[in-house]
Parts: sequence; structure tokens; C-alpha cells
Amino acid sequence: MGSVIVVGTGIAGLVAALEASRTHDVTLVTKSELAESNTKYAQGGIAAALFDDDSVESHIEDTLRVGAGLNSRRAVEVLCSEGPDRVRDLIRLGVAFDREHGELARGREAAHSSSRILHAGGDATGAAIEAALVLAVRESAARVIEYAFVKDLVVSDGRVVGVDVIAPAVGARRLEADSVILASGGAGQLYRHTTNPIVTTGDGAAVALRAGAVLSDVEFYQFHPTSLAVPGNFLISEAVRGEGAVLLDADGRRFMTDWHPDGELAPRDVVARGIARQMAAQGGVPVLLDATALGASFLAERFPGITGVCREHGLDWGSEPIPVTPAAHYWMGGVRTDEWGRTSLPGLFAVGEVACTGVHGANRLASNSLLESLVFAWRSVGMLGQPWPDTAALDDVAPIPSSDTRADLAVTFTRRELQQLMWDEAGLFRSGEQLEHAAEQLGRWSPDDSGSVTAQENANLLDLSRVIVNAAIAREESRGAHYRSDFPITRPPFARHLEWAELAPARKVTVPC
Repeated sequence: MGSVIVVGTGIAGLVAALEASRTHDVTLVTKSELAESNTKYAQGGIAAALFDDDSVESHIEDTLRVGAGLNSRRAVEVLCSEGPDRVRDLIRLGVAFDREHGELARGREAAHSSSRILHAGGDATGAAIEAALVLAVRESAARVIEYAFVKDLVVSDGRVVGVDVIAPAVGARRLEADSVILASGGAGQLYRHTTNPIVTTGDGAAVALRAGAVLSDVEFYQFHPTSLAVPGNFLISEAVRGEGAVLLDADGRRFMTDWHPDGELAPRDVVARGIARQMAAQGGVPVLLDATALGASFLAERFPGITGVCREHGLDWGSEPIPVTPAAHYWMGGVRTDEWGRTSLPGLFAVGEVACTGVHGANRLASNSLLESLVFAWRSVGMLGQPWPDTAALDDVAPIPSSDTRADLAVTFTRRELQQLMWDEAGLFRSGEQLEHAAEQLGRWSPDDSGSVTAQENANLLDLSRVIVNAAIAREESRGAHYRSDFPITRPPFARHLEWAELAPARKVTVPC
């Protein structure tokens, strides 16, 4: 029986650990409690072509259209064709998706051509999935280590053979295994406003980068159009607009049809930029999401979580519009993998948001993220113990940040300073001037050397900020979630992952560790 370490306890990590525990010795590591992850906060649902009036082909085409020409078609075909069976697996594990008249209920979200979004508990889909998977993992043979921060990957003779962790209960220790599956989630804490929980500091992508793994599509960070404009940026699900809510400016006028014929149901990047433009035009004042036409009783039943949070903030969204603003939500880029979750480093798999499978391209289709985690986590387990393939096809696709920082000029920084810089200079709108300024500032900064988990999280965020900014500088066009005000046009022909150099040569130097 081989051994595997799984890092992260969102849907990707839990599925990988659960499946692998049937045939392998599994250690599941998480830096918080077992049930804390981005998955827990996912509201909208999970997309799958499960219904007679829908098709896998339609789901594929929707995903490709939103991805702005950067998707891996093969990965998208895997996602959409295998997705229905993996969702049925969740149902067998006890996930109680909502039903109407005994049949699975379904909704529609932006840029989907069919109503194919399953949800649970109204707007508590992620929490329902997480709860069912946590229960299944606790009943499995997997060993669980909570509150353990993964500091680095262990590489021996060019192969990943374990992780170095810091855990309050045991201190620093090394865990060894035949393979490591990174399922550590995204990096929303890069930005001042984010829907992500505090644990999303990009640790998995950063340790993979330091170990020499290839990263891809890092410049593409998706900003959710509608977070509640209050401290914490609570997510207002895209499903709300899918049900018919509209966006209004400060004067009560619908404005999204000025930017796209689909209005509020345009792709997320279009809606987010439309809101940002309108907010700028009205002096930074948030726009309004008007769901009053749906009725208070419907909103309370369909979106009980959102209704509760609105009440906590003194808002009655059944009778008045609520203020919303974009916030960093999902990273399309990450550790580059093949269609089985294998990275460019033998022994290292990556699944979920930490990975870049090529499924999302330049922009993620709504409710494809939970499905991607589910499908590719399951597939990765099938490759455990198999010979590692030639990974040359994963080579040379990500710019690496400059290492020209002078030690005598390096200064420490706060996380808030980094987040504000990324929000201002590498957020929804970017320009060469802004990005060069960000690169210069990031080059001056150095994390403190206290050795604390917070300091190491900040170091990870700094490494990833440099990667993202340099990639955004190199891509001199606008595509999907990456919008350059100085290069507003998408450059033909559409560039794929492995044709990156045709768009702009990447600056290849070593990341400062």
C-alpha cells in the first residue's frame, strides 16, 4: 500500500483523501480545522449537464466561450463529460441537493445557456457538500492533522516525497510519502477586498513555485461582481441575478445593458468591470442590487444565508436594493497540471483552485469551480503509483518574478499594504504604468524573519504577487479577467497555454525564497 499526503480540506482535498484512503495510506493536512475552506462558503452551486433538456456539448461550449480562447479543450471535455457522474457520487454520499416536486431543483447563472446549477440549502451548497465529505472522511481510514501549516515541499532526486509542516501541538516536523496532492485552495488574501476566508494565502501555489513547479495563467484573477459592500465582503451569489435581480446606479437606473446585451447575466469579468466603472463615475459609491421584484418570502426561502447576513447589517433586501461591490473571488491560474492532476514535478499532484488544469481559461464559468475540484481530485487518485509522464508539455508557460531586490534596500511590509497595492495596481483594471509601479514596490519588500506562520503566509503572498504582476506586465492585451487599460483589445490569434511566447516573451529568473 502506497502512501499519500493530501494538503487542504475543501472539496478537492476531501474527495482526494476519501478516494485515496480506499487503496492508500493517507495523511490529510489542513492549517485550520477540518471543515474550514473556500468550499464551505460557496453559495451558488455546482454545474452539471444532468437534465434531459441539457447536454454535455452545451456545457462544453459555454465553458469555452467564457474562457476567452485560453481553455484546454481536452480538460473542458473531461470536466463536462465526467461531471454528472461525480455529482451523482456526492448524492450517494448524502449531499441533499434541493428538490422541487421530488426532482432535483436547478437554477441558471451568468453565461450558461441552460438551467443546470444544483444547489443545497438554498444558498448553502458549499456548506452542505463540505459537511457530507467531512463526515465521510472522518469515517474513512485517512489520518487527519489539523492546524498544521505546510512550510515547504520536500524534494529528493527531483521527486516530491513529502512536506515540512509547523503544527502547534508538535512543532516543526517532516511528513514523508510516495506522493503529495496539493488541494490548498486559492489566494484571495492577495487583495484588499475578497470573498475568501482568512486562510486563503496561496500557500500551496507558493511552495510549489519554490520547489520548481510550473505555474500558468497567474494573471487571471476573477473578481466576483457582487459582494455586500460592508466589512467582510460577504458574497451575494450570482444565482440572485440568475433569478432576476438587476443592478442599479445611484439614480436607480439599470446600467449593465450599456456594457453587454446580456446585462446582469454577462460573463463575470464584464459585470465586475461594469460595476467598477459605474462606481468610479459616481465617486466610489457602491452600486445597488435590486432583488425586490422577487419578493421577500422567495428571497428568504431561496437565499436564507444572504437574507440573514443582510438582516445582521440592518438591510431588508426584500423591500429595498442593497449596496454591492466587486471583490477578489477565484484564481484561474495556479500550478499547471495535465488532465490527471499531475504537475511538472514528479510525485506532486495539484487539484482544485491551487491547480491550473486549463479548464477555466481566462475567465471561469459560474459554478464550474466545485465541479472542477470534484472531477480532477477523483481523477488524480487514479494515477497514484503510476509512472510519471514526460512533463515537457507543461514547460515554459509562466513568467517568474524578478529577483533584483537589494538586501540593503529591502523593507518589511504589512499584509494590508500588500493587499492595497494589489487592489489598486493589479486588480480589475491594470495598465503598464500601474503594474510597473507595483513590481517596483514589491521588489523592495521583504517579509519579516520571525518564523511565525503569519510571516510565512505573508512571504507566500509576496512571492505570488510578484508572479501575478510580472505575468500581467507580459500579457499586453485584454483577455477575460485580465484587463489592460493601455491594451484594451484581445490580440488575435487567441493564444493557448503552450503558445504563450507568441504573445509576449516571459522574463525567466529565479524567485527569491
